[in-house]
Amino acid sequence: MTKGRGGCWGWLARQLSRPLGSGLLSCSSSVTSAKAEVNGVHLHYLRTGDGEHAVLLLPGMLGSGETDFGPQIEKLNKKLFTVVAWDPRGYGHSRPPDRDFPVDFFERDAKDAVDLMKTLKFKKVSLLGWSDGGITALIAAARYPSYVSKMVIWGANAYVTEQDTEIYQGIRDVSKWSERTRKPLEALYGFDYFARTCEKWVDGIEQFKHLPDGSICLDLLPLVQCPTLIVHGEKDPLVPRFHADFLHRHVRGSRDTHREGESSVWPGGRVHSKHPGNLDPLRACAFTPEMLSLPGTPLELYRILLKLASFSVT
Repeated sequence: MTKGRGGCWGWLARQLSRPLGSGLLSCSSSVTSAKAEVNGVHLHYLRTGDGEHAVLLLPGMLGSGETDFGPQIEKLNKKLFTVVAWDPRGYGHSRPPDRDFPVDFFERDAKDAVDLMKTLKFKKVSLLGWSDGGITALIAAARYPSYVSKMVIWGANAYVTEQDTEIYQGIRDVSKWSERTRKPLEALYGFDYFARTCEKWVDGIEQFKHLPDGSICLDLLPLVQCPTLIVHGEKDPLVPRFHADFLHRHVRGSRDTHREGESSVWPGGRVHSKHPGNLDPLRACAFTPEMLSLPGTPLELYRILLKLASFSVT
């Protein structure tokens, strides 16, 4: 179904007037926690819903489905979507093994993610990824264009600069993180594994700076064919604005039936804060108006998402 812009605003007004839990929001549904053997490791995932449209949620650095995507798991419509939130190898409950960061770790995660969904018998999937999960989603969409239907990413980058490495060094010591950000990860991992893995991540991400143009996946961006929404928090403390602008220029989406990749700046948004009050990206990012999960989220963020009005849901 495709909606024009006027139709979208009418749709939005109707959704904002509905009580929580009505319309396109789902009723409560059970969440399955399981593991699947994929590429020699046992990958943990959460799964809920039985809709025809499969959605894979890809967490950020040190994240998991449990810590990063609670609102989507709870609120995405269980009749329209089957939602899977995975833990990449070495993260969350996909341990052992311990997390490591070879130069191809994003490529490895992309293959693991796609192979997990194929193991679960999904014929196609849409991707919703933030931070490292956004990078993984970009690579997966480029490497497996016939398998990825749609994609939303935020807080992602395709290359590493000197400015980025200075930012990364600022988060190396997790004892300096805010309690709000640190506490759920300490509960998940224990302090030692959490601290050690964060240091390894900083070293792992910095290795891209030494590659030509600091590339993580620069050569793959032109290969992305699916409709793509790029959302960026203007005050994101970890990923500067120029990364979102670059992705917008180089991720084209489908040339035939969909317009070029959309890029939206979220004024005041601090995307790398896990749950920044009412401006929570994890509660609002969606592929089309039909996929918005929570009425009552600030209207400004809905305006961003309405840019996907011309993308049909199949």
